[in-house]
Order: sequence, then structure tokens, then C-alpha cells
Amino acid sequence: MFPIVKKRVLNETVTLMEIKAPLVARKAQPGQFIIFRIDEQGERVPLTIAGYDREAGTVTIIFQKVGYTTEKLDTLDEGDSLLDFVGPLGEPSHTEGITRAAVIGGGLGVAIAYPQAKALHEAGAKVDLIVGFRNEDLIILKEELTAACTDLTIMTDDGSNGNKGFVTQALEKKLQAGEQYDVVIAIGPLPMMRAVCDLTRPFGVKTIVSMNPIMIDGTGMCGGCRVTVGGETKFACVDGPDFDGHLVDWDEAIARSRMFRPEEAKAKEKLHKCRLTGEVRSHA
Repeated sequence: MFPIVKKRVLNETVTLMEIKAPLVARKAQPGQFIIFRIDEQGERVPLTIAGYDREAGTVTIIFQKVGYTTEKLDTLDEGDSLLDFVGPLGEPSHTEGITRAAVIGGGLGVAIAYPQAKALHEAGAKVDLIVGFRNEDLIILKEELTAACTDLTIMTDDGSNGNKGFVTQALEKKLQAGEQYDVVIAIGPLPMMRAVCDLTRPFGVKTIVSMNPIMIDGTGMCGGCRVTVGGETKFACVDGPDFDGHLVDWDEAIARSRMFRPEEAKAKEKLHKCRLTGEVRSHA
């Protein structure tokens, strides 16, 4: 069992948890992920490692309540435990030789962008961190983000934080101003990452994206996480999750991401929220 040692609500839909998992914490690197299972009946769900403390033996995960399992996970509190917590999985992000980078995060992707920006910044690189949210109330990890970069730009769709627009607009402004990046790293919804790649391609800037398709076993056996990169089939769980965004088949990736929406909706119906207490319970 893997105890939850800390739970922190970041906004109305996003929660941070620190899990006691000494063996995972000992080997974890930015860019890698874990697969957890709440109980014996639970599905296997991958989450990117948002942080780790080797001395304390803890691993930080950040999740958004978007489906049955994440809704159920959010009902757990400090002192409760997860049945399975497997990792670290996937290839770690590469920071060698990078002296100037732009890291782009959208929505929950900000939680994944944070450790990558932090690793680059701690390695001595100059990092522009550009993150986007729908509105000011959804902004997360502001203090942590500020400390993980050279320059932080926070965009909101509605401009409620005084900076209206999309992450691509902020990045475009920097590129047009003559900023020279060794790499742009984009993490977030598929359409956002695709838009970043379309933007950087004419500038000839290497662009890395973090692909998080459906996964089951996390070892490349099931084939569920396959993506086409440069005309070749890759598996995000073992070959990624980081890939050259200019080589990703985005049409295929986006189509595959929508395949299981009906099943996800049915699974979410298993949860019942009590109107009196607000407690979420499972019918399963």
C-alpha cells in the first residue's frame, strides 16, 4: 500500500497529492510518469510525476477530476492509501546542452511543465515559462512556477488576470522579438501542443511535446499508447512521453484521444454526489 501523506486542493477541479513511495522517489526524473490503482477493482491510470523528495521518499502527483477514477481518487484523504503506485516509467526529459528554452504549459499541463522548467533552470538554463488557464481562479502553482524559471508569463482566456490571450500568442511575441531558443517544450491539450508546433516550425525551433495517450500496462505490451512520429509507430510509455512535435501525426493522435469518451461518460455515472453532505460515493 502507498499512503497519501499530503493532499492540497489547487483549484475547484485540480488536486495535488504526495504519495509515500520510496523506491519510486529514489529513481524518479522530470518527464517520467507513474501508473496508480486505487483498489483491486480500479483501473490503471497514468499520471506524470510532478515532483519528488528522495529523502522523504515521496512522489507528488497532480490530477484533474475529469473521470470516474480521478473523481474517486479525490475522495481520499491524508492517511488513506493507494493499492498500486508503479514507476518511474517512460524516458526522462533531456536537459543536456540546453542553455535557452521556452517551456509552454496549458491547463493541467502546467503541472507537467513545472518540473521540466525547474530541471532546466536548476541546470543553469535561461527559461521562459509561459502558462495558460481559462481564468484567474484556475491558476495553480504560481509561487512554484515563479521560482522555476527566468521569466514567467501567465495567460488567461478571459483576461481576468490582466493578461488576456493564449500561450501561443505570448510565444509568438517572443519569437518575433528575436528570442533564440535551443528548444521549445510544449505540454498540455493536444490542440494546444499542435498549435505551438505550427508556430515554431517556420522559425526552425526544435519543439518537444509530451504525449499522454491512453495507457494500460505502461511497458509497451498493450499498444494502446501508440503514436505515429516521423511515419514510425512509437509507444508513449516506453519511447516517450517526449517526442519531436514537428514529426507527430496530430490528426491521428487527436482522433485516438476521442475513442473512449462514451465509455468514460458511462464510468463517471457510477459516482453519486450526496446533495446533503457533498460526499462523492461509488455505486461500483
